[in-house]
Amino acid sequence: MKPSMTKKLATLSERMDELNRLLSSEDATSDMDNYRKISREHAEITPIVEQFRAYQQCETDIAEAQGMLSDPEMKSFAEEEITGAKSRMEAIEAELQKLLLPKDPNDERNIFLEIRAGTGGDESALFAGDLFRMYSRYAERQRWKVEVVSANESELGGYKEIIAKIEGQGAYSKLKFESGGHRVQRVPDTETQGRIHTSACTVAVLPEADEVSDVVINPAEIRIDTYRASGAGGQHINKTDSAVRITHLPTGIVVECQDDRSQHRNKAQAMSVLAARIKDVQVREQQSKIASDRKLMIGSGDRSERIRTYNYPQGRITDHRINLTLYKIDAIMQGDMDELVNALASEHQAELLASLGEDN
Repeated sequence: MKPSMTKKLATLSERMDELNRLLSSEDATSDMDNYRKISREHAEITPIVEQFRAYQQCETDIAEAQGMLSDPEMKSFAEEEITGAKSRMEAIEAELQKLLLPKDPNDERNIFLEIRAGTGGDESALFAGDLFRMYSRYAERQRWKVEVVSANESELGGYKEIIAKIEGQGAYSKLKFESGGHRVQRVPDTETQGRIHTSACTVAVLPEADEVSDVVINPAEIRIDTYRASGAGGQHINKTDSAVRITHLPTGIVVECQDDRSQHRNKAQAMSVLAARIKDVQVREQQSKIASDRKLMIGSGDRSERIRTYNYPQGRITDHRINLTLYKIDAIMQGDMDELVNALASEHQAELLASLGEDN
């Protein structure tokens, strides 16, 4: 193990001992905000420190076994102990490298999922609806909450655009690689000749911004318009200006929300989406600077990039970033996305490890 890594792990081990003392003190819960902060840090470093201590135990086992090598009766046993401990140390070191990878500060955040129909007209809108159902069913499997913020439905079904908020532990960490262009190849219901059509949608996954610390929105730089919501909803919708449109003048970002009957709630939801989009713009500017030195392909989230193809006639889904093809399109479209999500996360992790190796 590299000395720099050992030093970092030793520091974390000392910090965990300190956190244990703080958490067990009599006045630990007198400041609940601080208590939660300490508890969160303790939970984050515990698996790392446990692995490090297991590594140290292997070192102790090897030292003890080496002391038995001079005893003819114990030599064979000692050699087995040394071989086994060294093997365990290799596995632990590999796991520690993963655990020490820089964490994305947004991983545990809720997200805004935005799906927009692209080329392909009505078929593209239908595909947008299929994608929204796929993500919604995946969210159900994760026990996450899905709330539609705004939806612009097409005449034949599906959506020209739909924005939803997904709340749940690790929502961003699991879905952050979904941003980009999604292409579908299939025979539309309206196609009489049986020809395969190709259409596309764009997906954006934005971490929910912390209104206090992440994004400062100057009230003088936004314009708020209210209007009557369109679409189904009964008499109420036609009588009150409950829908809200917010325009952020410096960036030109426009957010609309009309899903709730309350104008106040629609405004709050629209401000939340606006904050997430402004933060997304800021993050992308930072990433573009980083990308000039090194581009992590999986995490680039370039919306213009075609990341995945859904081929219905062949029953396959292909993710072009990692050259992964799965012949289980029906299951995936029903929300069984684990294999896809895990493969993308593993590849990104491998890229990070490789980039760390270049830096060292």
